[in-house]
Amino acid sequence: MRKCYLGIDIGSISTKGVVIDSDNNIICKSYLYTKGDPINAVKNLIRELKKGITSDDVIKGIGTTGSARKLIGLMVGASIVKNEITAHAIGTLSFHPNVRTILEIGGQDSKIILLNDGIITDYSMNTLCAAGTGAFLSSQAKRLEVDIEEFGNMALKSKSPVKIAARCTVFAESDLIHKAGLGYAKDDIVAGLCKSIVLNYLNNVGKGKKIKPPIVFQGGVSKNKGVVKYFKEVLNEDIIVDDFGHLMGAIGIAILSKNYETDKVYNLDFNEVSFITKGEECSRCSNNCEILKIYKDNNMIDAWGSKCGRY
Repeated sequence: MRKCYLGIDIGSISTKGVVIDSDNNIICKSYLYTKGDPINAVKNLIRELKKGITSDDVIKGIGTTGSARKLIGLMVGASIVKNEITAHAIGTLSFHPNVRTILEIGGQDSKIILLNDGIITDYSMNTLCAAGTGAFLSSQAKRLEVDIEEFGNMALKSKSPVKIAARCTVFAESDLIHKAGLGYAKDDIVAGLCKSIVLNYLNNVGKGKKIKPPIVFQGGVSKNKGVVKYFKEVLNEDIIVDDFGHLMGAIGIAILSKNYETDKVYNLDFNEVSFITKGEECSRCSNNCEILKIYKDNNMIDAWGSKCGRY
């Protein structure tokens, strides 16, 4: 019998999952798009992960993190539910124990985590604007009719990146259209976008932070070679990007779930479970709270949003 631990990172754009053993070795992993439906995304994720485990493997812990961590934690009966900052730090430390700075740019948000001797000393998140995120890059790639997978390679070809105002999505798109209309080369526009991502991140998320090496860059945008190049140039430091950078949140929460192991063995047959949410407005008092009710097999198991405590 091999003890295994499942970590799930549910983001607004993508859902990631890993199964690890007692020594933190990755047994199997999966990455797919959330598509606005975290419940079905996780069901599909677990279906894929089950293909990588054997009859001798037993799930002794489940952890959830990400924007829908609480909802999915209820669905799977998670032993631990934690925020992304903690999960990403633990996951990264398991690969890079000396890391001092974690740069993370995801689909809809970005974050920076500062550590000293394996302890989080400071962090910051940007969830208010999509400028400088993966969704922003994807939308601009479509506008330029460029495959997002080729964005980084195009940026590396540029010798003179165009200046793009990326402090805001609206301004960036307007600036991009203007520069394209003037006839700038597409490689230079793409490079300009990649550089603007870096400058926007450092001037907002990283503002006032002391960024010290070793520096690990993760999240979907870390796969963009152009963005990596300009982080190295602007910071004048080496940037570590590894193959599991997009899975660090899932890895971290899987590792944390080991601390909450009991005699329980988790069943991963969630496709047979009916799990739905229903939203309603409560008018029993002047608060008019928006209530989200969660049902598992037609039984309400939780409700969120009540200010008076009725639910």
